[in-house]
Amino acid sequence: MSEELLKRVREDGVKFICLQFTDVTGGVKSVDIPASKLESVIGDGIFFDGSSIEGFARIQESDMMLVPDGETYAVLPWSQEERKRARIFCDVYTPSGTMFRGSPRNVLKMYLEKLDKKGWKYFVGSEPEFFLIKKNGPDSIHPVPYDIGGYFDFSARDDAQRVRAELMGALTKMGLEIEMGHHEVALGQHEIDFQFADALRTADNVVTMKYTVKALAVEAGLTATFMPKPIHGINGSGMHCHQSIADMEGNNLFFDANDEFHLSSMAYHFMAGQLHHARALAAVVAPTVNSYKRIVPGYEAPVYICWAQMNRSAMIRIPHAGVDKPMATRAELRFPDPSSNPYLAFTAMLAAGMDGIEKKMECPPPVNNINIFEMNDAELDELGIGQLPDSLGAALDEFEKDEVLKNALGPETVEAFLRAKRSEWENFTTHVTDWEVRQYLETA
Repeated sequence: MSEELLKRVREDGVKFICLQFTDVTGGVKSVDIPASKLESVIGDGIFFDGSSIEGFARIQESDMMLVPDGETYAVLPWSQEERKRARIFCDVYTPSGTMFRGSPRNVLKMYLEKLDKKGWKYFVGSEPEFFLIKKNGPDSIHPVPYDIGGYFDFSARDDAQRVRAELMGALTKMGLEIEMGHHEVALGQHEIDFQFADALRTADNVVTMKYTVKALAVEAGLTATFMPKPIHGINGSGMHCHQSIADMEGNNLFFDANDEFHLSSMAYHFMAGQLHHARALAAVVAPTVNSYKRIVPGYEAPVYICWAQMNRSAMIRIPHAGVDKPMATRAELRFPDPSSNPYLAFTAMLAAGMDGIEKKMECPPPVNNINIFEMNDAELDELGIGQLPDSLGAALDEFEKDEVLKNALGPETVEAFLRAKRSEWENFTTHVTDWEVRQYLETA
């Protein structure tokens, strides 16, 4: 692999390599090296100061080593020819040569290894939504949508559509298999869908998509944001995740032709596990203060802990798939959002589902053809339908009590994640907002 990689770098005329990884919150970190140094880094790795990265080592344990994963090599399409750059995702190791448990990509890889031993593979198809926005004043002024389109709208003079086409082209060059791009429901909101893949590759693709979209938006004089709810009063951005488990021959283990919904007992147990852990899972898949401005009734975001086939207000939806399309059978988890770290989100989602499989949890009946948002508390209680947390603080409280999810992420990651997110929540709760000033300044 190393000789083939070095050959590709030479043929592509790459001058610099960005060695990339993420911190615990999902922020992309990068160490740049001349392409001429790549061979030595492949063989020996490259050390960096882990104490400066959120969620990594303490000062007295600061040395960390990056080891490139050559399969993730991709040229950055927006880099200039004379300074052409490529990126490679890296795994993080300690100086003793062991994988560091505090690196999010490592966390997912190590959990997937447990699945490999069972002869299974976890597949995820993610749909990160985003807004293209422009500023109508200084940075402190609220953003406005870049276009006036709605869901699947087309306009021959749609500037945002042209930007989206450029984004799709760039992402294709970076190795993503784009299936379609379209305008979403809200003004300025877009979605670019790429082919489902194993969880690790999909997580890499989500990270790639986010920084590619942001980089090219800047070139167009815009800002791209994956913030879950950037604008009050319109739909927020989700990251629906279509999930299935296959055996090593590629057979979809979620499929059963004889079931009403074409779901196997494994699929039902998997969904039951995610429903059971949903309130704790929220802290990882919807991990920001702003996430809980999206998870409210009335904007197509799930609020209630249930599943359905025809009901998009449910937390898990089973998209229709014919009996002749077994690979299309999947469980769509609808409350993750694109502010999450995909490596940690997929690990927690899988751990919740696997707990259901291992304990053979019973899945409740579906909630089809019912508008859950119109049901009162008594009706919800009668059906045993719970609600997702209404704030980051409440979600973190649930996460701290969930040993299954914490064990999946590991103590290093859990400690760093809680430290970062508790700080975020405390900063929010003590911050005086514009709404409070308008509401109370003259009336209190």
